[in-house]
Amino acid sequence: MKTNAVRLLDTLGIAYELREYVVDPDDLAAESVAHKLGMPPEQVFKTLVVRGAKTGICLAVIPGNTQLDLKALAKLAGDRNVETVPLKEVQPLTGYIRGGVTALACKKDYPVYIDELIEVFDIISISAGLRGLQILLAPADYLRAVKGTVGAISQDKA
Repeated sequence: MKTNAVRLLDTLGIAYELREYVVDPDDLAAESVAHKLGMPPEQVFKTLVVRGAKTGICLAVIPGNTQLDLKALAKLAGDRNVETVPLKEVQPLTGYIRGGVTALACKKDYPVYIDELIEVFDIISISAGLRGLQILLAPADYLRAVKGTVGAISQDKA
């Protein structure tokens, strides 16, 4: 299936693998997706939509088994503070629904901040832009595709 995210990778000449999984609308957690893909949860990255006080909308990409460190992201983004946007704003801002949000081929070219743990893997998994489909690719290729800035922006879940 060709999503906008997949088309972007094709345009950039980036190698990837698509993996489908069965969607449970009541459990869209990255850990569940990782289990269905047979991958460790820290290797399946989730994309969160965030709004900075000064910088506006940006995307935060973190390992599936962590939570976003808002203070660390604000510092990396050069903002005073940031907060995740309400769920009802996610689709109008990105064009993607919860469980299918990706930094690839969003409605707008938002700044993308990616947790530094991405650099420890040979392959990562990210959403292909819809529920039930993941893209597996090399972290360096993903960083290039989304023009990502890397930093320590995640923390263990409380």
